Amino acid sequence: MERLDRLERVTDLLLVLLDTPVPLSLRAIADRVPGYPGSPTARRQAFERDKRLLRDEGVPVEVVPIGGEEQLGYRVDPDRYYLRDLRLTPEEQAALNLAVAGVHLGDPSGHEALSKLGVVGDLPGHPMAGALTVELPTLADLPALPGLFEALRASATVTVRHRGELRHVDPAGLRFRGGHWYLVGFDRDRDAPRTFRVDRIDADLEMGPSGSAVLPEGFDPDAAIVLRPWRFGADDEVVVDVLVDAAAAGGVVAELGPDAVVETRSNGSVVVRLTVTDQEAFVTWVLGLLDHGEVLAPAEVRARVRGRLVELARAPAEPA
Repeated sequence: MERLDRLERVTDLLLVLLDTPVPLSLRAIADRVPGYPGSPTARRQAFERDKRLLRDEGVPVEVVPIGGEEQLGYRVDPDRYYLRDLRLTPEEQAALNLAVAGVHLGDPSGHEALSKLGVVGDLPGHPMAGALTVELPTLADLPALPGLFEALRASATVTVRHRGELRHVDPAGLRFRGGHWYLVGFDRDRDAPRTFRVDRIDADLEMGPSGSAVLPEGFDPDAAIVLRPWRFGADDEVVVDVLVDAAAAGGVVAELGPDAVVETRSNGSVVVRLTVTDQEAFVTWVLGLLDHGEVLAPAEVRARVRGRLVELARAPAEPA
């Protein structure tokens, strides 16, 4: 019964600290929260234990100097406590459900963590082990994901190590595409929008002060993460150079952006550079250029495109 009473008291304490527009002294808190001892010493000890419990659970209890006999006041800033709407799509909510279902997050299925992220709907009752025939990422596979969500909530810049390279990013969103989570933001090192696969980001990211992220005016994370199917695969990352002739150069540059162009030739053709993690999707894209595109490097991707062309040439013709 004592444990239940303390749980009720701590819950009431959190509600009072969230609801107050000004910091409250311990005496004022004890007047509003039932269950604190009458003795000042015992009351202080009980409150300090409750405050420590809240902070251990991630609640940002603020201690603020105030006038009067007690000199210190306490409150919880709702803007720091509540997670702003991350606008997760149903697919992204489902991905979080599956990620949390793979590990324990305090309670058996991570329901509390998901509810703080705004995830709704039925959640798996138990961690999954071998129940699925496809390999899905869990939070154990995505150690940076909680920190990135926190940086997004706090609008804080993050320093991440992505594939061994340090990057300084103003986060704009987290998106789930093709079975993978991606951080979308403004890369200060490249001075341009960039996406980063979360499973390739080290867990020990550094978060700047709350509000330190500064995005260009009108920055749209959904526009920044252009749906390029060759980027949303599980293959090893490979850099591919494609020569596009003058007839198709304008359309390809408009699709990929000028940053993709690494060479402009005198005849109007361009060489574009793509980072590919799904080679099958890339081959489909480059074949769509017909005879206007040619893979220059690397040799293994060039051979893959040639092999597909041979298969198409040998395929029996469809009847008219």
